[in-house]
Amino acid sequence: MAFLDSMNISASALTATRLRMDVIAENMANSSTTRTAEGGPYRRKFVVFQEIQPDNTFGSFFNRAQRSYGGVRVTMIGEDQSEFKLDYNPNHPDADEFGYVQMPNVEVVQEMVDMMAAYRAYEANITAVNTFKDMAVKTLEIGK
Repeated sequence: MAFLDSMNISASALTATRLRMDVIAENMANSSTTRTAEGGPYRRKFVVFQEIQPDNTFGSFFNRAQRSYGGVRVTMIGEDQSEFKLDYNPNHPDADEFGYVQMPNVEVVQEMVDMMAAYRAYEANITAVNTFKDMAVKTLEIGK
């Protein structure tokens, strides 16, 4: 049923976008972390989405419960390999012999822009789910 397909697509987008917002929040929280468990400053993380292709094989029509309806999923959480920023602070415990501290490659302004975009995507999918719900309620009221 196309109606339920739409709900599943929006639900998958909500899940993926929520993970994206969590990763962005982690980046912002660690924007000044100069020492991690792996050693060195924190590296910015990013989320990679991939479209879920509907499963239109012959067998899927007989077992609809396992059928994929499309949507989006997170394929990986990667680490940004760009250079770290250097900050001159000779009194910092992680400063090198020249007084420079390697700072994380996180740009807080860029993270805020990404967070706003992710929030708007989340909000759009919530609106879609609510619209589907309202349509279902109106459809059920027809039978009264």
